[in-house]
Amino acid sequence: MDFAEKLTELRKSRGWSQEDLGERLGVTRQTVSKWELGATTPEMEKLAAMSKLFGVSADELINGGSAFEQKAELFSDIPKTGGKRRFVNGEYKSERTLCGMPLVHITRHGVAKGFVAIGLRARGVISIGLFSIGVVSIGVLSLGALVWGTLAMGIAATGMIAAGIFALGGVSVGVFSLGGVAFGWLTFGGVSIGEYAFGGYASGSIAIGGTAHGVVAVGDVESSTGDIVFGSAVSAEEFRAAVMSRLPNTPKFVLDLFSWLANNVSIN
Repeated sequence: MDFAEKLTELRKSRGWSQEDLGERLGVTRQTVSKWELGATTPEMEKLAAMSKLFGVSADELINGGSAFEQKAELFSDIPKTGGKRRFVNGEYKSERTLCGMPLVHITRHGVAKGFVAIGLRARGVISIGLFSIGVVSIGVLSLGALVWGTLAMGIAATGMIAAGIFALGGVSVGVFSLGGVAFGWLTFGGVSIGEYAFGGYASGSIAIGGTAHGVVAVGDVESSTGDIVFGSAVSAEEFRAAVMSRLPNTPKFVLDLFSWLANNVSIN
């Protein structure tokens, strides 16, 4: 058995595609294909990486021998239960697939790709990783629909820095934004800047806060500015009338919410 055949057998015994092996070795799928076809041979650095990855010596990998045959057989005969492989060499990939993806892929090497993907880098419907992309995504850097992370971007995002339609974070940017510092259309935060803003410092067309700046503002009268400025003592009816006189196109739910806040929340 020559090197190309041995490499192909070892790769297949792990259940890896040529792309999977390439990711682990830092080369392209085409490069792996050329090695397995015998068109090219890998440099010593890649041979050393393969030796470590497959758990065989470089000599066994290049020249073969009984030790290699035993280790190749060890992986080719992995018992299977319920259509799934054991967790081998830091990786688990279920044989059951959905839309061409394994139902579960867990790896500490390369990229985890599956319906449920867990790894340092993960891509899947549900993904968990240092860098993750998915419909539901959890990671330090996360992208997706429902997202949790240090830096999170998605439809609904929660994180130290969060950006999305619905954003919750230390610093949040979104249509509906809640955070220590919040930017968006409807915002709530220590520092709140948006079309409609509520916070310790609030700036917007309608602003309610300790210090408020807006067309209609409710806040400390000495530090707040606006066309109409109210102190803490304002009724919902007075506030509503002021908004309608200056901002008649304010959405009803926003008008109702901020009228209630103006009447019930202390800003002192």
